[in-house]
Amino acid sequence: MDEWLWMCSMPGFYRNDFARLLQFFESPEAIRKSEKKQISLLPFLKDRQKKVLEEWRSHSAEEIRHKLTEKGIKFISCMEKGYPERLRALEDYPYGLFYLGELPSPRERCVAVVGARMCTNYGRSIAVEVAEVLSEHGISIVSGMAYGIDGIAQAACLKAGGRSYAVTGCGADICYPADHRSLCRELAQKGGVITEYPPGTQPVPLHFPMRNRLISGLSECVIVVEAKKKSGSLITADLALDQGKDVLAVPGRMEDPLSEGCNQLISQGAGILTSVEELISHLGISMENVKKKKKNNITLASSENMVYICLDFRPKSLTEIIRSSGLPAEAVMRILMDLQMRGLVEEISKNYYVLKK
Repeated sequence: MDEWLWMCSMPGFYRNDFARLLQFFESPEAIRKSEKKQISLLPFLKDRQKKVLEEWRSHSAEEIRHKLTEKGIKFISCMEKGYPERLRALEDYPYGLFYLGELPSPRERCVAVVGARMCTNYGRSIAVEVAEVLSEHGISIVSGMAYGIDGIAQAACLKAGGRSYAVTGCGADICYPADHRSLCRELAQKGGVITEYPPGTQPVPLHFPMRNRLISGLSECVIVVEAKKKSGSLITADLALDQGKDVLAVPGRMEDPLSEGCNQLISQGAGILTSVEELISHLGISMENVKKKKKNNITLASSENMVYICLDFRPKSLTEIIRSSGLPAEAVMRILMDLQMRGLVEEISKNYYVLKK
């Protein structure tokens, strides 16, 4: 499969470029053996790409593989056993993957968790709880290692003893963002860092929408935690829907810009995620262990429990909590204050509350 490594390592070429080359030449080996005159007549390549291809013919797969080995990077082509079947099912599957660590195993369950880079404490707490619950049930998390929800969910997953995979929009030898070097190293040890781009490829904006199809492609469903109306998370969600995958969105307040994207997804038919119980149920996992864990960790008086069970991921107003609990307003306000002091509830804006843990 060295010819596939040779082809996929060409700098400045994208999946569509490779598809056209393969349509014209039929195989990577034929591309490598092409003549200069043939290359000059290719109408779908830019002049810069023609020069790269002419020069790249002098490189050997052995030389390329040696450089990968020096950097600890592995490669697998779409023709090899071990290539993720979920990606192979995509219409525009990558012809090859470069990666650190490992790829998800065929039977490994994976869920994508994505969201805003500039997330709130509320979004952070949800990302952590979702990651912990998934990890406890042996479900791996796929995301983009970005600032905010992506990195938070992946770090929480690893801390809980789970496995996580980052799909990046640059070469596997480049950590982006650079501040996530320690997370990147840990992902390579307890999961993987995966990309379709060869080493040395810089993280330019064009790469990220293309990268997002692999995040959704590797996952059985996508969870969106906080997203603006125009964001990469919504691109991932749209791609997941196109791929026939489920999308779950955490709802938020109408006036919150970081909730606009999630609320929009819900209005378009995405699933609503308001509690860990809903997530576990959606994934077909028994709630027995989750409930047992909560009971072991939280001891509440009867009146406190009446307020606590009224809360979930979705911000609820004081008025709504009073109505749902059936308790006097003064008692509810006192209980909410006590629950906040115990770190169980957070007031995310005046008189709006969510579960913190």
